[in-house]
Amino acid sequence: MVFSSSTFLFAFLPVTLIIYFLLRSRSARNLWLLVVSLCFYAWGEPVYVLLMIASILVNWGIAIGLGAQREGEERSSLRRRAMLAVAVVFNVAVIGFFKYEGFLADNVNTLVGSQLVPNMELPLPIGISFYTLQALSYVIDVYRGDVPPQRNILYLGMYIACFPQLIAGPIVRYSTIQDQILNRRETLERFHSGLRLFIVGLAKKVLLANVCAILADKMLAAGGAEIGLVGAWAGLVAYTFQILFDFSGYSDMAIGLGRMMGFEYLRNFNYPYIAKSVGEFWRRWHISLYTFFRDYIYIPLGGSRVSTGRWVFNTAVVWAITGLWHGAAWHYIAWGVYYGVLLICEKLLWGRALAKLPAPLRHLYTVVAFVFGWLVFWVPEAQMWEYLQALFGVFGLTGGSTMWELTAWEYWPVLVVCIAASTPVVPWAWGRIRTWAEGGQPSPVTAEGRTAHIKTIEARELCSTQCQPASASRARAVALVETLADLALLALLVVSIASVLTGTYNPFIYFQF
Repeated sequence: MVFSSSTFLFAFLPVTLIIYFLLRSRSARNLWLLVVSLCFYAWGEPVYVLLMIASILVNWGIAIGLGAQREGEERSSLRRRAMLAVAVVFNVAVIGFFKYEGFLADNVNTLVGSQLVPNMELPLPIGISFYTLQALSYVIDVYRGDVPPQRNILYLGMYIACFPQLIAGPIVRYSTIQDQILNRRETLERFHSGLRLFIVGLAKKVLLANVCAILADKMLAAGGAEIGLVGAWAGLVAYTFQILFDFSGYSDMAIGLGRMMGFEYLRNFNYPYIAKSVGEFWRRWHISLYTFFRDYIYIPLGGSRVSTGRWVFNTAVVWAITGLWHGAAWHYIAWGVYYGVLLICEKLLWGRALAKLPAPLRHLYTVVAFVFGWLVFWVPEAQMWEYLQALFGVFGLTGGSTMWELTAWEYWPVLVVCIAASTPVVPWAWGRIRTWAEGGQPSPVTAEGRTAHIKTIEARELCSTQCQPASASRARAVALVETLADLALLALLVVSIASVLTGTYNPFIYFQF
């Protein structure tokens, strides 16, 4: 079951929310979330839900053991380190076996020239990388003393299995929501804000990403020789927007669903396509994954406070793991290495010169970098050389097709909308309106908009009583704009639901994760 399905929109979500708000106690609501989350996962993975339950049990037990050490015992004691090692080995082994067994078997057999290792062809448990990293981050934080162990296994299970972020992220740290498990506040304003964000995410997914996917998949399936320069670039640009709006759309829906039920997840995408360096791009793209690898691998290896050679090693390790995390194929590993090399070169070679260039040139450099990065990520190894040739015109403008047969020209209105939607122009305009309405006082809503942290809503409530009062005419103008925005979102919801009901192309790109 995915968020952009009629089953989820018309059955699972309404039933979940109705019963959730009918329940009065916090413990009952938490238990209900655990039950529906396990049902949500079992809908498509009836056997692998047992694997998730096993993950919950093992990580809960290890964390309880880490928290039961005698007072005053050293954190780095042999027993504690052994327990942490068990947690790391268990979680990594779970991902490794189910995600990479076939990949390793095929490569070993190719290397030795015989079927030495059987390929079990295991179906990949959906979302296994997301919920396993969440569980692992929780145990590590308990080991470090950053959070206390959660003694109620049902509450820990609700955190790990919570359906909004289960299959496509964001990777939610336990430290982010530990207080919210018992003390979150469900309010009408938060529900309204979450619903708005969910609608935006749904529209990104079904109206932008899915449409771009049609063009991208068609060009990739045809092959470089058949589509030529025009088709190759059209397909690559379409995929560049598909993966942005698919991934960020799911993140928006997850954060919005959580907010409806009182949770405040941290933001996962912050307009990465406006970045002016590769480093900035990765601080804006899939933020929860970036910070996970930074905090749990890069910094423990020594981070940047080491010699240059050691820093290069640390960066190379992190980005090789990042590539491998995204999928069991060599082109994902190559994609990770590609970004590792770019980031090393930015720091050691051309970073200072880049910083002196005008902003448009820095942005152009970054666009070229991530577009070719998506080429490596998207195109399988067997097709890469032919597709590269097509990108550089080896097969002519349209290859073996005519411009009419390519149909790429039909998608330019959607691509124009994608360009606009990948910039913060709407939040920027809304921020200016609020600033004007508040008499020139700074708005508590950031220029990037839609901050997911709980302090955003609290700051808005505080500002409503402490900021300079707006004039009656300005207040009416803001109310009108808010009403028009809600009407526009309602129209987006209607169109998005119509797209879902008509059964238009709705690929799910997270099977590899």
